[in-house]
Amino acid sequence: MKKHVLFIHSAGPQGPHAGSGDLVAYLQDRLGPRYPLIQPTMPDPENPRYEHWKTQIISELSKIEGEIILVGHSLGGSVLLKYLSEEPPCQLLVGVCIIAAPFWGERGWKSRDFALRKNLSRLHRLPHLILFHSRDDEVVPFSHLTYYAEAIPNARLCELDDLGHLFTEGCPDLVVQIMKLTRISQLENV
Repeated sequence: MKKHVLFIHSAGPQGPHAGSGDLVAYLQDRLGPRYPLIQPTMPDPENPRYEHWKTQIISELSKIEGEIILVGHSLGGSVLLKYLSEEPPCQLLVGVCIIAAPFWGERGWKSRDFALRKNLSRLHRLPHLILFHSRDDEVVPFSHLTYYAEAIPNARLCELDDLGHLFTEGCPDLVVQIMKLTRISQLENV
C-alpha cells in the first residue's frame, strides 16, 4: 500500500526558498517517489485562520488513497495538532511528525484560534506522534516543546541542535522517522 506524506506549511510566504519551502524540497529529495509528498498551498498564509486551514486539510485528506503520514511545520504543526484533537483520525493514519510548532495558550503564544482544546484524549490515542524542535530555533522558543510534552505525554520528543526554525538544510532525523513509521506500519499490517 502506498504511503503518502501530507505536509502542512508554516504561516507566511510559501514556495521555493520561502517559509517551509527548503524543508519540503529536502524531504522530496530524500524520500523520493516511494513517498508521494503532498504540500497544499494553505489559505491566506499571511493572515491564517484555523477554520480555513482545517477546511483545506479535510479537503486534502479526502483525496488521498492509501496510508498517510502527517507532517506539519511551525503553524502547520499547531494546526494539525488542533485538528487531530478535535476530529477522529483517518483510518489509514500511520503517524504524525510535528516540527517547530508554537504552543498556543496561557503558557505559550496567545491566540484562541490556534489553542488546543482542553480535552486532549484524541491526541493521547494517536499512533506514533513525534515532536521535533531545534534548541537554536530563533522564532519559536525551545520551551514550547516542553509545553507540548506536558500536554501530550505520549508524544515522542526529538530534540535537535543547530537546525534553526526553517530547517533550510533539512532534517535527517525527520526522514529517518518517516521511514521508520512506514516499516512499523508494514509490521502492524502483517
